[in-house]
Amino acid sequence: MYTEEQLYSIALRECSLIGDITFYKLVRIFGSAKTVWETPKKELSKTDGIGKKTISDIGNAEHLKFAEKEIAFCEKHLIQIKLRHQNELPDLLNECDDAPAILYQKGNFNPQLKNVSIVGTRNITSYGKKFIEDFFTETKNCKYQSVSGLALGVDKEVHDFSIQNKIPTIGVLAHGFHTLYPSKNKKLSEKILEENGALLTEFNSSRKPDRENFIQRNRIVAGISPSTIVVETAFGGGSISTATFANNYNREVYALPGRITDKYSQGCNQLILQNKATAISTIKDLIDLLGFNEPSHKIEELFPSSKISIQLSENQEIIYKIIDENPNINLDDLAQKISLSSHKILPIILELELLGKVKSFSGRQFVAM
Repeated sequence: MYTEEQLYSIALRECSLIGDITFYKLVRIFGSAKTVWETPKKELSKTDGIGKKTISDIGNAEHLKFAEKEIAFCEKHLIQIKLRHQNELPDLLNECDDAPAILYQKGNFNPQLKNVSIVGTRNITSYGKKFIEDFFTETKNCKYQSVSGLALGVDKEVHDFSIQNKIPTIGVLAHGFHTLYPSKNKKLSEKILEENGALLTEFNSSRKPDRENFIQRNRIVAGISPSTIVVETAFGGGSISTATFANNYNREVYALPGRITDKYSQGCNQLILQNKATAISTIKDLIDLLGFNEPSHKIEELFPSSKISIQLSENQEIIYKIIDENPNINLDDLAQKISLSSHKILPIILELELLGKVKSFSGRQFVAM
């Protein structure tokens, strides 16, 4: 079931100063983790960009003993070991320069299904919960897997509503499989596996849920999917890091806008304002943007359109009219047309987005709705 290459990969990755990028570079040059492990340090040091200090721990017998114990742990707990250099990671994740060298997996990950990552605050409000409930209700006939971090709040609701609607869900952990954090989600983690989902982690059984692991975990959540949805987050919340990773990987990011006075909408509004996320106006629009097949039943709008026209302020009306007459106009051209600085225009555009009158795209381009 387990291979010699997995054994040497675990040992090599355990070496100090051998991170995911250095690991991947070495195995590509020398062909395998076993070859790297057995190559004399004098030869390894000739590798461009690899110093003596980096390779000093390679060949340490203690790391090989650890790897043997880790293999035994995985065998006992039915954990699969996926190696990046053998193309065993999910395709999109494998494209990321900093993808994990090793990914541990429990359960079933279906590579044929599209992944959608959904993240947000642990302090979810009724507004965020209603959005998640509506989203899964309206997409239950679509073929995809949800991905989240198995934390409390938004993550828990994502996994719960996925299961309720028979949608496979993937939980990405910030620690090894020897524990489950938070412990409140232990039954949920078991349910995920029972319902044809999976648990993934890059951390071996010696790794505890340390604070820095959660940011590191977020890059997997972002990298594994073509799209990431941020439901609710405060300024500087952990979900901002997930959105940043997604942007860096050239993935789509969508954010649920909210009132500027609501603490856990402020991070989403900021992402939209900075053109780091597309504002979600209706679930129907979001489903279209995600590229899902149309469900057989009617999709209700998150913010239903009204026959009553929205009264815009003078500045809103001016900017809306220019965007309407110039589809895909960028911020610089817009500023030039109305002789107003960019930083004064952006808050007005955010207001128009929240009113459902304007939509922003990457490159700070805008279209009227």
